[in-house]
Amino acid sequence: MITVSDEQFQELITEALASLPKEHVQHLQNVALLYEEEPTPKQRDELRLRCNETLSGLYEGVPLSKRMGASYMMPDRITLFKKPMTERVDTLDELKEQVRHTLWHEIAHYYGLDHARIHELEGKTAGMGA
Repeated sequence: MITVSDEQFQELITEALASLPKEHVQHLQNVALLYEEEPTPKQRDELRLRCNETLSGLYEGVPLSKRMGASYMMPDRITLFKKPMTERVDTLDELKEQVRHTLWHEIAHYYGLDHARIHELEGKTAGMGA
């Protein structure tokens, strides 16, 4: 476990976003990128998380692949959860990688990818760190 300030965590998110390949981020539109300490009770209930489960990140919205031409929608949200990530790493470099990986994963959900496809792509892009 490591400790970072909120400002440091925000900087890690900014660095992670800048480090992702442009094809993953250039078409993000109307997406709020947030961070919280941990998932809310409502988020935990909606996802049916057990008491021993948590999340590193969460995409909330309508994926691009399901919008069917809708031109205006409420902003989507990608939330990264600081506490679960800092509790599972021992170094700042590990935290940087966890933030980057989680951000990529949630952006993939924005594009409509399911977990199977995300994991398949992660295997192909291991060199990019995602």
